[in-house]
Amino acid sequence: MTLDREDLQAGWNQTRGHLDAARAHLAGLPGLDLSATLEFLEHNELGLAFDCLTDLGDDLNLPLSFWQHLDRAAREMRLYSDALHKPHLTAADLCRRHLAAASEQE
Repeated sequence: MTLDREDLQAGWNQTRGHLDAARAHLAGLPGLDLSATLEFLEHNELGLAFDCLTDLGDDLNLPLSFWQHLDRAAREMRLYSDALHKPHLTAADLCRRHLAAASEQE
């Protein structure tokens, strides 16, 4: 099964929407530089944008919705299945941990 260009673009747009929604939670927080994330999004480097957002949010007490948006993006990019084949902690692993912790707090 092959995806045509329109299907690929629609998928990228959907994933980008989740990443933008997560980024919106960080906008305006003091001391955070979102320029790298914006640059990754502008160049359609969605996996790098995901990694950057996860890293930025790692030490912050962000709401469940931030982690849900990142979780949806990770699922769409199939980052969880990729993480199973890596011996080190990935951004997808961090996202999953924060999602579970935030879900328990809600």
